[in-house]
Amino acid sequence: MSGPQCCENPPVLSSSCGAGSVAEIGGLKAYFTGPPDSKLVILLVSDILGYEAPNLRKLADKVAAAGFYVVVPDFFHGDPFVPETKTLPVWIKSHGPDKGFEDVKPIIAALRSKGINSIGAAGFCWGAKVVVELAKAGDIQAAVLLHPSFTTVDDIKEIKAPISILGAETDHVSPPELVKQFEEVLATKPEIKSFVKIFPGVAHGWAVRYKVDDEEAVKRAEEAQQNMMDWFIEHVK
Repeated sequence: MSGPQCCENPPVLSSSCGAGSVAEIGGLKAYFTGPPDSKLVILLVSDILGYEAPNLRKLADKVAAAGFYVVVPDFFHGDPFVPETKTLPVWIKSHGPDKGFEDVKPIIAALRSKGINSIGAAGFCWGAKVVVELAKAGDIQAAVLLHPSFTTVDDIKEIKAPISILGAETDHVSPPELVKQFEEVLATKPEIKSFVKIFPGVAHGWAVRYKVDDEEAVKRAEEAQQNMMDWFIEHVK
């Protein structure tokens, strides 16, 4: 993961942001939004800036408006990456995506125990690795990776769920060449529905780290978000 690129445009964090509420599931705090009686759940797995990021909360509310019950867990246990306080290599030692995958298992179990049989998951940067592990394990019905980090070609070879991969033209973390390799692997797996897109003129993080007063950045983010929504509407039923 590229530290400087990952830390572009860090948001102002606010735990009161969003139309939903914070509660606990599977041992973690999480932001919940949408109809709680829905049997269609979308799990949003944040980037290193955490579950309180306003743009992520706004996206969760947008997904909820489509009829999904949305869960955004705090995989960092109240300790998201703050560039001013520590370096990324130090922080990541305590917050690797492998730990995120272990932490997500009780959440999936808790959702299943409530009779929820259709779960989609989207991961942003750091979160993409957690989602790809869920897709490899067959724990979800659909996956979306947005500007992924840590994800490898070998990961993609093991995917068991319909997957959409949205990459950036300018991305040292998952460059277009790597995303195209993902696409080539998926092309050899016709039994797995897939969609791969590289967005021109955007950089790593564009889908959730845009500045709200930058009209063009908002437009590009909304395009990626709509692609994500379309994938879930098609595959999480």
